[in-house]
Amino acid sequence: MSVLDLADYPWDAVAPYAATARRHPDGIVDLSIGSPVDPTPEVVAQALREATDAHAYPQTVGTPALREAIVQWYERRRGVSGLEPGNVLPTIGSKELVALLPLLLGLGSGDVVVHPRAAYPTYEVGARLVGATPIAADEPDDFPEGTRLVWINSPGNPDGRVLDVADLRRVVARARDLGAVVVSDECYAELGWDGAWASAPVPSVLDPRVSEGDVSGLLSVYSLSKQSNLAGYRAAFLAGDAAIVARLLTARKHLGLMLPLPVQHAMAAALRDDGHVAAQKEIYRRRRDVLRPALERAGFRIDHSEAGLYLWATAGEDAWQTLGRLAERGILAGPGHFYGEHFPQHVRFSLTAPQERIESAAARLTDS
Repeated sequence: MSVLDLADYPWDAVAPYAATARRHPDGIVDLSIGSPVDPTPEVVAQALREATDAHAYPQTVGTPALREAIVQWYERRRGVSGLEPGNVLPTIGSKELVALLPLLLGLGSGDVVVHPRAAYPTYEVGARLVGATPIAADEPDDFPEGTRLVWINSPGNPDGRVLDVADLRRVVARARDLGAVVVSDECYAELGWDGAWASAPVPSVLDPRVSEGDVSGLLSVYSLSKQSNLAGYRAAFLAGDAAIVARLLTARKHLGLMLPLPVQHAMAAALRDDGHVAAQKEIYRRRRDVLRPALERAGFRIDHSEAGLYLWATAGEDAWQTLGRLAERGILAGPGHFYGEHFPQHVRFSLTAPQERIESAAARLTDS
């Protein structure tokens, strides 16, 4: 398979529903893609401005300050100690990493890439690009022989599902039996809401309770797009097995996959400042506290969604039918069809809309 064989971009299919929603007298409430709408924190913007004299090529490996900030962030925010600069690597957002990782790991025909049943579609795209076989499975016992890469996503996109320490240990144990690399997409880890995650941090695959102090075969991926409103900066990074990180670094050097130097400075500033992260979480909490009960009053069942940036809901009908009904009320969401074949009746609602738009959506949902 080549890039020329990729299917049409799925979000293009939502365009007719968006057109209907825009005709609403009070305008559209776009709860679909989940692009941040809140301001970039000033501490980050200032760091970017201070680094605009970027006349030289940046280093693919990242500046020493950025790598040290990533190491310190994992210890402070994720409970992962013992990492060194050689365990971490900045990336140009997380999507390019997800798409290219099977290629950079040398996977190909005959190899299996496992991803969650409710999954961000780029996991499958990356596997298919190299001729590997993507398989959707949540239970480690279902990971087949021939598995070389296991993607996990906690908190999940689209479903907000969290894997606890016991869940993660089972995944790691099975992957190690198979000789597979485990890559944990943890981009929503700062956004815990319900149950244990209302007060306890979401665990990382690198957590010593999971890894038992051995991060071989393990990678964690994180993005600053959501916690710091840096989607436009393309600011992300990975951490874990130093030998794998070194292999990825070599490949990325050859391919020219390097972050602009001003962005590296901005990332380091974002990672050192916890205040803006807490403030942004409270903004999302207020939106969630309005939207969730409105959806439930309107007849939706919310599944999982105990963490993350979305509400994963079903009205008990095909998602395209739900999208049509929502569009008539000026609301746009994402159909479960985009996230695999297992959830055709689910719809994903994003919390990335201004508070006024969230309140407008809530009123429309409950207006008989």
